[in-house]
Amino acid sequence: MPAIKLPDGSVRSFDAPVTVHDVAANIGAGLAKAALAGKVDGKLVDTSHLISADCELAIITDKNAEGLDVIRHSTAHLLAQAVKSLFPEAQVTIGPVIDDGFYYDFSYSRPFTPEDLEKIEARMAELAKADQKVERSLMPRDEAVQFFLGLGEKYKAELIASIPSNEDISLYRQGEFIDLCRGPHVPSTGKLQAFKLMKVAGAYWRGDSKNEMLQRVYGTAWTNKKDLDAYLHRLEEAEKRDHRKIGRALELFHLQEEAPGMVFWHDKGWTIYKEVENYIRGRVRKAGYQEVRTPQVVDLSLWERSGHWGKYQQNMFTTASENREYAIKPMNCPCHIQIYNQGLHSYRELPLRMAEFGSCHRNEPSGALHGIMRVRGFTQDDGHIFCTEDQIPSEVASFMDLLYSVYDDFGFSDVIIKLSTRPAERVGSDEVWDKAEAALEIALRNKGLPFEIQPGEGAFYGPKVEFTLRDSIGRHWQCGTIQVDFNMPTRLQAEFVAEDSSRQTPVMLHRAILGSLERFIGILIEEYEGKFPLWLAPVQAVAMGITDKHGEYVQEVTNFLTEKGFRVNADLRNEKINRKIRDHALMRVPYLLVAGDREVESRTVALRTRSGKDLGSIALDALAEKFAEGVAARGRFVLEE
Repeated sequence: MPAIKLPDGSVRSFDAPVTVHDVAANIGAGLAKAALAGKVDGKLVDTSHLISADCELAIITDKNAEGLDVIRHSTAHLLAQAVKSLFPEAQVTIGPVIDDGFYYDFSYSRPFTPEDLEKIEARMAELAKADQKVERSLMPRDEAVQFFLGLGEKYKAELIASIPSNEDISLYRQGEFIDLCRGPHVPSTGKLQAFKLMKVAGAYWRGDSKNEMLQRVYGTAWTNKKDLDAYLHRLEEAEKRDHRKIGRALELFHLQEEAPGMVFWHDKGWTIYKEVENYIRGRVRKAGYQEVRTPQVVDLSLWERSGHWGKYQQNMFTTASENREYAIKPMNCPCHIQIYNQGLHSYRELPLRMAEFGSCHRNEPSGALHGIMRVRGFTQDDGHIFCTEDQIPSEVASFMDLLYSVYDDFGFSDVIIKLSTRPAERVGSDEVWDKAEAALEIALRNKGLPFEIQPGEGAFYGPKVEFTLRDSIGRHWQCGTIQVDFNMPTRLQAEFVAEDSSRQTPVMLHRAILGSLERFIGILIEEYEGKFPLWLAPVQAVAMGITDKHGEYVQEVTNFLTEKGFRVNADLRNEKINRKIRDHALMRVPYLLVAGDREVESRTVALRTRSGKDLGSIALDALAEKFAEGVAARGRFVLEE
């Protein structure tokens, strides 16, 4: 009879087979009530799962990440049950868990309306309140096909028919509703308390445009109402901060159909872009990098030798000239090796650090494009370090110091670190991968930084560390990375002369801090909600007079601050001062400088912030000092708003 080992190391023995729920009840009534599922020897199962042999067991509650997935999967079934209850002629298809929620695809004779969604959500609440038991059963494949055909569910029947005939089909019933699913699910619908339907979209059956267009209903589900409300608040904030809307409103950039996935930068947006680029340029030069520039169009043979063509050709743009095939570079690394290979290097020259603002192009699917966050043409703050194996830990540590300092200058302090290990499809021997993964892990441990491991998520040529920023509303943005590559330098014949005069292959560290400049600026727009810190604001201040007679002094103030290196405009329009203030506040200009008779006489300006706070009168020299302090503080500077 089963002896069950629990996560705390204790073992509970039973005289007969027991369910996961029985074990939870044996531990305590509170745990039995909270149990959503179980994990038996690492596999998620229902609380009704019968344990008849020795195993390791964890009880899954809403405190576990897996518990939230079980809730979301179960809520997708609750959605399908509600739709069938209200619209019996609708046919159900599939309903998986996605980030922050779930969706379910339906076939129905007419589009679902917002009013329909309200009714469906209300019906879901009624079904949850009824606390219907969720029961799992098995049915032979062919019998299940006939069963669902009998229900008029041709899509379910088609799905089941694609499963091998010798397999039994896992079904879940709650009330009158029965669905195909591998599970697990919550023990009863009463466990589903915090959910909301979000929107309806179109989706082709099985993702094939030749098939019928279905209706995809998206929803979100959480363990409690507090978490649901917090999520909905984040969505509201994200909507307000949408970089595409702010980019248009502030005249930063635009995109258009004639150049899908390519950014048209306007003067103000390009000002921000150049500030970011020049800032990074200064930081990497100080860190000992050479800045280089490599071609946009390179013979296909180089990409074949590097391994990129075999792995990424579907995402590469190509062209031809004079019977030669070329690729528009999707990344910079093979080209940097070509620079390294121009001359023989000694071990005394290593590490050799190379940086480029590399303009790259990738043929991303049109449906994946998203503002300037996901584009086809972009610039990376790319860098490659050629070093010896012994230098890896110190180079990785130095890079992380640089990366954290840069993020701090942009106002980001919450950084999540993940170590991604070898994928199934990769180049290089296991021995080389062992060395590369160990080197990164040692570097992280030496820095004392917490990290999690992502098995199988490394690049095809080597493992990597990913640095993810958590923004002010809790969203995650993966930006920086450093990757250890023993393979590409070998494939492209990079060498150095070692201390013993032998020819050896350097290790290549691929690294980026911001990632794509376009994407990072999109992140900044949303993080700051367009209210850029002084150093990044495309227009740092606007000077304006109360009447036309103050125009000469306004221009004098503007010239004075411009000569000090600040981006200041003069508003000499024949408009009322309140209109001018309002217009520039809407454009989120950090400071508004107002001049009237008193200011002209005292050689001062009345200083206001974009939020409308009056900071009083200030002399021009003192104002320049204030601006200089704000610029130097970078993203840590906060306006007195």
